[in-house]
Amino acid sequence: MFFFSALVLTLCFVIHLCSIPEAPLRDVTKNISPQQAPQDFALSSDKMYQYGSIEKVKNGSVNPELEVQGEKNKNSAGQSRKAMTMKSLLRALVNMPPHYRCLCISHLIGWTAFLSNMLFFTDFMGQIVYHGDPYGAHNSTEFLIYERGVEVGCWGLCINAVFSSLYSYLQRPLGSYVGLKGLYFLGYLLFGLGTGLIGLFPNVYSTLTMCSLFGVMSSTLYTVPFSLIAKYHREEQDEKRQQAPGWSLDSDGRGQGLDCAVLTCMVQLAQILVGGGLGFLVNKAGSIIVVITASAVSLIGCCFVALFVRYVD
Repeated sequence: MFFFSALVLTLCFVIHLCSIPEAPLRDVTKNISPQQAPQDFALSSDKMYQYGSIEKVKNGSVNPELEVQGEKNKNSAGQSRKAMTMKSLLRALVNMPPHYRCLCISHLIGWTAFLSNMLFFTDFMGQIVYHGDPYGAHNSTEFLIYERGVEVGCWGLCINAVFSSLYSYLQRPLGSYVGLKGLYFLGYLLFGLGTGLIGLFPNVYSTLTMCSLFGVMSSTLYTVPFSLIAKYHREEQDEKRQQAPGWSLDSDGRGQGLDCAVLTCMVQLAQILVGGGLGFLVNKAGSIIVVITASAVSLIGCCFVALFVRYVD
């Protein structure tokens, strides 16, 4: 199994390196002749190229419009450097708009439901589906049955990964019909129904079939929320450009990267909630509690994404 994982990782790494061509960075200083170098370095005393500096050298005089434009660029750059502090970033997090908070909450609900099932899925297959005993003697029949269930559970996770990749390719044509709201709602709904059916009918073949629905949820969590973040920022940028024609991206303290980072932090927070809370319930009630919890949380998230998450056309 580890050899197969290493082989797949190496293959994907090679494909990643070969599939994305990179443009080499050109060194500008190599194209400068020795006769031109002293003149170019004398253009600016603070070692910063000014806007229109070439025009100044060619004409021998300073163009007033270019000088004003250069001062504006310097001022805006200075303002952006002053604004990008830890205090301003924390203030941007606290003052996050309500629809961003709702998206983060829905993302947290989705990952809590997904991890509740996936972190204990192999144990659920070994104990509930195959009726094995992980605490039996290593040469006992119950323990060997449990190991067989764990092995089949690993194949179920493989089915989840395959269908997650396939569904990711189908999202774009499907999204043109149902939109992001439909994709988001559908992912949570199918996952909630799939985990609920597994809890009601813990059969080997039905459980492996429902693993394909786990892939739909996985693909949804990795794509739809970040697409919404991009649409939110595009809408805000259009509004600010209409209100202030001179507005630039550097003038805003909260950027798209910061919001994506906050959204990604919901994954770690969900891991803490699942590891700290659900582990105690598994020890008390068994692995059957994981699919019940995952189904309930996913259906709650299904209602949340339909009622509280804001969607941009």
